Amino acid sequence: MNNSASISRVALKKSTPDVSAAMGSLHAAAVSAAHDAKVEPELLELIRIRASQINGCAFCLDMHTKDARAAGETEQRIYALNAWRETPFFTGRERAALALTEAVTLVHDGQVPDAVYAEAAEVFDETQIAALIWAATVINAYNRIAIATRMVPGGYQPTPKN
Repeated sequence: MNNSASISRVALKKSTPDVSAAMGSLHAAAVSAAHDAKVEPELLELIRIRASQINGCAFCLDMHTKDARAAGETEQRIYALNAWRETPFFTGRERAALALTEAVTLVHDGQVPDAVYAEAAEVFDETQIAALIWAATVINAYNRIAIATRMVPGGYQPTPKN
């Protein structure tokens, strides 16, 4: 049952601007760490989409699928992301990052298995793994914020590239 119209929800940016700003700073730091570690921005979008699929975050799915398309991601890969294990569309590197993202997102299902971490460690160095963990952690936090406050999808538009 979708009870999205049941009650008005808090506007976090308005009610807690300092905390919202800190979350924005955490996001910016995670993006910067990924850039410094040479983790592709396109891979970060796949991570954001996959975690948002698992969490059922419509707002973040809307945002990050639009961002991915704007960055050149194909419709085929976006549509197949929910079943990435069953398709030939993703590289080994992307598969390792997606498996790690799923394990971080579903940490309550048995932590991050050693096999998943080892698979990531085969294709990413320590700095890159740290960046991937931060990327997954940040999008999971944003998913919870968007879901808890019932942020409405549809209005987001990617920033045009210069």
